[in-house]
Amino acid sequence: MAERIPVQAVQVNGFTMEYCRFGSGEKNLVVLPGLSIQSVLASASAVAQAYRIFTEDYTVWMFDRRKELTRPYTAAEAARDTALALRAAGIDRAVLYGVSYGGMTAMEIAVREPDLVEKLILASACADVGEDQFRIFENWLRLAEAGDAGGLYLAFAELLYPRETYEKLRGLLGAMAESVTEEELEKFRILAEGIRGFSATEALGRIHCPVLALGDKQDRVFGASVEETARRMSGKPGFDSYLYDGYGHAVYDTAPDFRERALRWLK
Repeated sequence: MAERIPVQAVQVNGFTMEYCRFGSGEKNLVVLPGLSIQSVLASASAVAQAYRIFTEDYTVWMFDRRKELTRPYTAAEAARDTALALRAAGIDRAVLYGVSYGGMTAMEIAVREPDLVEKLILASACADVGEDQFRIFENWLRLAEAGDAGGLYLAFAELLYPRETYEKLRGLLGAMAESVTEEELEKFRILAEGIRGFSATEALGRIHCPVLALGDKQDRVFGASVEETARRMSGKPGFDSYLYDGYGHAVYDTAPDFRERALRWLK
């Protein structure tokens, strides 16, 4: 039976941010999750199981976005708030493990708060979201605005996962959609809207910590932008990258050796 992992919260600068933590390592690894319809912290025990290979060397933290959201709310603002929350939780140095949207946040933190970031792992992250990429988000936003949680879950997952994985998940996704609240749909809309026009390309040169960029050639959310982000960072001291092929945008969940590869790089 999986250990129950409690969800905790910090209050700082007028907002609340929830997180979970597990492991007993002396160093900190902070996971910043991607855009989701419902908080991944609802499955904190499953998160702990997924990241258990890090727990000997690291205390692993996963932070959600702030609870109090108002429009507009950009990835840069998410980075500012997350950095404040990390410090309020007692973290003054950490490996940041940014997944998709969380990778945007992690890049911004590495630029704005370099003393906070020991190393940076980017999973299916891109430094620029152009209008072509944002059309995908516009479709998700239409479904969220219509209150169609079932359609949103399916459209979301169809682009994240390979076809075979998506088909296996359809039933589960439908069941999950039944519990989605209007508050969760509104939070999804605010976060998704804030991705429009995101660009950190010029800032990449100001990231000086070691970086590992991982992604997949068949990414249907950010497409070639994931590979382009890695290319723009190549040549930097301490930089490494690897592209899978056929695991989709959610390669961080679907590739069986993804976390093992990240852990090897950290060592």
